Amino acid sequence: MSVLDLAREEIRALAPYSSARMEASGGTVLLNANESSRPADIPGGEGLNRYPDPQPRALVEALAELYGRDASQLLVTRGSDEAIDLLVRAFCRAGRDAIVISPPTFGMYAICARIQDAAVIESPLDASGALDVDRLLASVTERTRLVFVCSPNNPTGNLVEHETLRRIARELAGRAVLVIDEAYAEFSGAPGAATLLDEFDNVAVLRTLSKAWALAGARVGTVMAREDVIGLLRRIIPPYPLPTPCVEAALSALSYEGRRVQRHHVSETLSERARMTQALATLPGVRAVLPSHANFIAVRFDDPAGTYRRLLAAGIVVRDITRYPGLSDALRITVGTGNENDRVLAILRAGEGA
Repeated sequence: MSVLDLAREEIRALAPYSSARMEASGGTVLLNANESSRPADIPGGEGLNRYPDPQPRALVEALAELYGRDASQLLVTRGSDEAIDLLVRAFCRAGRDAIVISPPTFGMYAICARIQDAAVIESPLDASGALDVDRLLASVTERTRLVFVCSPNNPTGNLVEHETLRRIARELAGRAVLVIDEAYAEFSGAPGAATLLDEFDNVAVLRTLSKAWALAGARVGTVMAREDVIGLLRRIIPPYPLPTPCVEAALSALSYEGRRVQRHHVSETLSERARMTQALATLPGVRAVLPSHANFIAVRFDDPAGTYRRLLAAGIVVRDITRYPGLSDALRITVGTGNENDRVLAILRAGEGA
């Protein structure tokens, strides 16, 4: 059985939109895309009158080298959000198919499924925040097309071991696609899951430049899968998903100097994460600091609402995650700069006697 047998039949048969950039290359007089022949009279406007390449070769090759994959196994998207949406639309028939998620986890999996009118089956994390693999696999039904696993998980920060992911992929073979979201992988120290593509055709891996590469505003993400799955997603991705300035920013970040800076920033984040984890655990009013392999820390408080208000009054915005299952007493704190983290600790310490 091919993994494409799990995809929507009408998407497999779809003739994708053929853009002007895809139909012809080369030439110096471009009159095939109804673009303006004159650049915009704005700072940095040179070249923006032309549509960008649908999948810029230099960026695709740089990301393929970064993640250790062949370029044919990679599609660049507008952040991971677009990749999630593409996968749901390609594999889930409205009103018939389903996805499986393990809450508390990233909310866009369920949002994309519900927009597509696909059912959302929940297999919650256990009380410690770990993935319950047996429960997850037991929740898979004949309707299930995608199983989402976020590792490190947002908002808890827990990591799913590589062998666990391999087991899930093996158990799902011929039944569903395992989608591994590694948005925070650079902070985990764990090997990337993309190597599972060598063993399984039912695995897709999501990566992003938003977190460790400091390009959240550029919206550059990647989905990696077998070449036939990437071909399927190419059928439904918009013709020009990547703005030229965003491509240029990504290539700069992925340059030799950009990578040196990125490694330094990640190292600083890991050092600050360790410091914050230790300091937060000593504060009165803190019930628990959840172990994190990401660039944030989930913290349980005696009074999460009051703590949130005190921080906000001081100009510090953290994430209220009390609405998530099992996290009714928790706030998520992104690891900031040393000075930012000192401000957080100072406010929390000042509130000890309040």
